[in-house]
Amino acid sequence: MLTELQIRNFKAWRDTGLLRLAPLTVIFGTNSSGKSSLGHLLMALKQTAQLADRRRALHLGDENSAIDLGTFRDCLHGHDLRRKLEFSLSWRLEPRLTVNDPLNREQSYQGNELRLSSGIRADRQEQPVTDAFRYELIDQGETRLDIKHTAETLECRPLRLIHAQGRKWPVEPPEKFYRFADRTLLRYQNADFLADFALRTEQMLEGIYFLGPLRAPPKRIYPWAGDTPSDVGADGRFAVAALLAATEQNRRLNRGHKRRITRFDAFIAGWLKDLGVIESFVVRPVAKGRKEYEVLVKTHPKAEEVRLTDVGFGVSQVLPALVQAFYAPAGSTVWMEQPEIHLHPMAQSNLADVFISAVQSYEEGKPRKAQLIVETHSEHFLTRLQRRVAEGVITVSDVAIYFVNRNGVAAELEELRLDEFGEIENWPENFFGDEMGDISERVLAGSRRRAGST
Repeated sequence: MLTELQIRNFKAWRDTGLLRLAPLTVIFGTNSSGKSSLGHLLMALKQTAQLADRRRALHLGDENSAIDLGTFRDCLHGHDLRRKLEFSLSWRLEPRLTVNDPLNREQSYQGNELRLSSGIRADRQEQPVTDAFRYELIDQGETRLDIKHTAETLECRPLRLIHAQGRKWPVEPPEKFYRFADRTLLRYQNADFLADFALRTEQMLEGIYFLGPLRAPPKRIYPWAGDTPSDVGADGRFAVAALLAATEQNRRLNRGHKRRITRFDAFIAGWLKDLGVIESFVVRPVAKGRKEYEVLVKTHPKAEEVRLTDVGFGVSQVLPALVQAFYAPAGSTVWMEQPEIHLHPMAQSNLADVFISAVQSYEEGKPRKAQLIVETHSEHFLTRLQRRVAEGVITVSDVAIYFVNRNGVAAELEELRLDEFGEIENWPENFFGDEMGDISERVLAGSRRRAGST
């Protein structure tokens, strides 16, 4: 699970400041304020890690990638190539990481958290190049091991790296934004552990999933040949395939500790009903032995079953959000944009309960420890979340709420202070519009019209 994030000189962000990331992190903000670009950078980091080309510092995307950020100039704040894109990302390690020095058995370093800080600049061809990166192995908030890698140097403290005999060749430049070149590791007698840092980074990035604000429209027929998609897709097009795969694999979940265990498809159907958007939901093959499936729903207890295409658009739009929240592997981070889109206010409120359940749910008797980062414009979602904090359903430490605003060319981010009673101590001005201003102006306008009619 991600614990902290800081980004500098990326798109609208001169500096985000240090963001605390909780199991359920919610980001509000005005339109075009820059909040979506935070998740876009994480997806660019993930697709870079998946790239076979180790020399590319940052894969900004193309027509085949999940995200396309354009050119490196497009990505830099103010489009200023003199700036350096910098980010710092921390995440919890499970299991804990132990580093033993093979040259000194008395030296051992352990940590339950890893922090990666990286700086990427433009070369003469305006392509991204890694300037330097740094790893910190952290235990209970204290740095136990500190490694810094530049184009020419590799430093490690307090563990001292020892040159291998006859291998005093120069250090190779960093690979991607986080890797040590194999030739660099061979330069030392006791540097093999550094490959574990890169591996942990790849595992963390592989566990980040993204669901965009524009989901694929519903279909009358969904093909599925037994494959297991890695996720529902950025536009949710694989949501039905993911649901079928999880059900076929007999995945079973519950909404929290000691709650009733339910098969995956029934679990999702239960939440759709509790959202208040349908009465029942089922996925069936169109005929025995066929690889085509239809999604059938009832909108009311006495209504006939109809296909997903024949009911309100909101059902098909929220289905990928529900499936992804519970389909992602245990320990994953799911970043969602506007999961509430096309839902009425009551369903938006209930969606907060779904996501609380997602970070508290169990699978195979173990907590899933999923993390959700949600971008939303929904006041109803926030109100329900505040209520659940006040009721003790979810703790303050398990929630982080941010508001993004635009100050000129730069975006600014403020963490909203939520107390144990669900109250927000520092409401931003006009957070959800000027409600009291609208009420007072409505009353005044009504008074004037009544006075004019007499």
